Amino acid sequence: MTKTKKNALLVVGGWTGHEPVECAAIAADRLRREAFEVEISDTLDVYKNTDRMAACDLIVPVWTMGKIDGDQLKGLLQAVDNGTGIAGWHGGMCDAFRDNTNYQFMCGGQWVAHPGGIIDYTVDITAPDDPVVEGLSSFAMHSEQYYMHTDPGNKVLATTTFSGDHAAWIDGTVMPVAWKRHFGKGRVFYSSLGHVAKDFDVPEVSEILRRGMLWAAR
Repeated sequence: MTKTKKNALLVVGGWTGHEPVECAAIAADRLRREAFEVEISDTLDVYKNTDRMAACDLIVPVWTMGKIDGDQLKGLLQAVDNGTGIAGWHGGMCDAFRDNTNYQFMCGGQWVAHPGGIIDYTVDITAPDDPVVEGLSSFAMHSEQYYMHTDPGNKVLATTTFSGDHAAWIDGTVMPVAWKRHFGKGRVFYSSLGHVAKDFDVPEVSEILRRGMLWAAR
């Protein structure tokens, strides 16, 4: 039987301050518009279901902080290593499981600070020929500006520059905002944009996520 639709699994939970349910609904809607079959799970145990994971074209983690046990992590990393794509945003992907470096190795980065909290800042497109950001220009944000520890092997698509107004020693620091990479055979996409659901009202934020998810799912 020929498979006609891509299959996406959204795993939703963790700290509620990032509005995981509301943000996941936005991502699910974007994927359904692209003819994906979408399943939403509220448990990390889904990662232990090897048959379910093998059937996924795309995993979208929406789970800030929390803990992941060995079998859950093994199932997730194995799926991506074998070719399942993974795509996420903000703390739902890169501020999950703070004590798990193997998870961070897969993601390509980890949040460490957002100086000033909710502030005005600019996002700059740095790979204008890449299809994930092609045709987009620099744009303004009023949200958390993520300061991150990132993997130098990432292909960076967009950056932001810190002013130093809230931490003088980082004045002029250029920080990746969106990137893509590989983990084994799997494609990995991340955007630090999307603190809460209303951030996706910014057209560029929504479009970068849409394209990033599609890229990760091949």
